[in-house]
Amino acid sequence: LPEVVFGHRAVAWWATVTFMVIEGTTILVSLVAYFYLRRNFDVWPPPPTELPEWQSPTASLVVLLLIIAPMWYAGHATRKFDLRGVRIGLWISLALGLLVLILRAFDFVALNTRWDEHAYGSIVWILVFFHGTLLLVDFAETLGFLALTYSPKLTAKHFSDVEDASLYQYFLSLSWIPIYVVVYLGPRFL
Repeated sequence: LPEVVFGHRAVAWWATVTFMVIEGTTILVSLVAYFYLRRNFDVWPPPPTELPEWQSPTASLVVLLLIIAPMWYAGHATRKFDLRGVRIGLWISLALGLLVLILRAFDFVALNTRWDEHAYGSIVWILVFFHGTLLLVDFAETLGFLALTYSPKLTAKHFSDVEDASLYQYFLSLSWIPIYVVVYLGPRFL
């Protein structure tokens, strides 16, 4: 048997996919709760809350979509065991990840509400906070993988792990789209 496998042949790949299913379900349930709460109000967001601003969350969306490219590059480099390519992809992803974490702080301000003001405030904060925690964990994971690429403990199996991290990044970046649309654009149309 081969010592290193990629994709669906690796146990870690299945763990990553299962984690994405669990997180995706959590996001979906939170979005359903958002629409359930919306039905109970004539005006959304409830007065005197202003509509959420869209500039910072849009910048976050753009950066999250940009991160896909270097993570794809790193994931593609793993199958060739191209350490330099993996490092380049991870360095760029780490820099963009730090930028999106900084932007996330502004995303909370853009909500124009506190989490404890009313049901609207609670659900929008839950959605943005939950995704923010995933961003923070992903940033730490990317930092860890990057550090590992400079470690003498790096083994061939870690290349498969980086490929799984690139798959997770696609999920993390794309999962912001429905949250962004519902939380920041939705109140203008619902």
